[in-house]
Amino acid sequence: MKIDTKSKKVNKAWINEHLSDAYVRMAQKDGYRARAAYKLKEIDETLQLIRPGQVVVDLGATPGAWSQYLRRRFAPKEAGVGGAAVGGLNGTIIALDILEFEPIEGVVFIQGDFREESVLGQLEAELAGRPVDLVVSDMAPNLSGIEGVDAARISHLVELAVEFSVSHLKPEGVLVSKVFHGSGYNQLNDLFKKTFKRVKAIKPKASRDRSSETFLVGLGLK
Repeated sequence: MKIDTKSKKVNKAWINEHLSDAYVRMAQKDGYRARAAYKLKEIDETLQLIRPGQVVVDLGATPGAWSQYLRRRFAPKEAGVGGAAVGGLNGTIIALDILEFEPIEGVVFIQGDFREESVLGQLEAELAGRPVDLVVSDMAPNLSGIEGVDAARISHLVELAVEFSVSHLKPEGVLVSKVFHGSGYNQLNDLFKKTFKRVKAIKPKASRDRSSETFLVGLGLK
């Protein structure tokens, strides 16, 4: 029995690693900068969030896989299966990050901290008075390994995404934000429930099993 148990554990670890590698290979094949694209893809396909013509803000956008997926969703159907990375674009994508961002055709990138007035000013200029249909946030802090410190950092970024969404979303708009199970998760879930009419928690298949990562989706502002 001991041998069987060990064998099952080895097999499970191998399968998990294999699946992770499969998403990496898929990203390389499909031209995505990171496997994270498939997380947003699954969330989108589950809830039917992304439609051509929308105004979308991508917070913590670097390296750009989510913006790439959005870009392809906004491409004309005739561009080919899955859309195109270049050519026509029916929609607006504004990506923000404090890190550098390799350009994506048609995607507006603003480098800086969106809490700063100068960065928000650039965003407001790009929006030109238009409300936002969708905010997506894959932001994550640098983790210290100290649970209490890390939980506070994670919660802070999610709270910023919610605050940003309240200020910029349409009444029926949507926020997709990465969170982590553990200390602070229940409070963040409560924050979403206080802010949005409907809240969905989704752990995409592209998220590694060993990761505590999940995504909260808030639909429609209260």
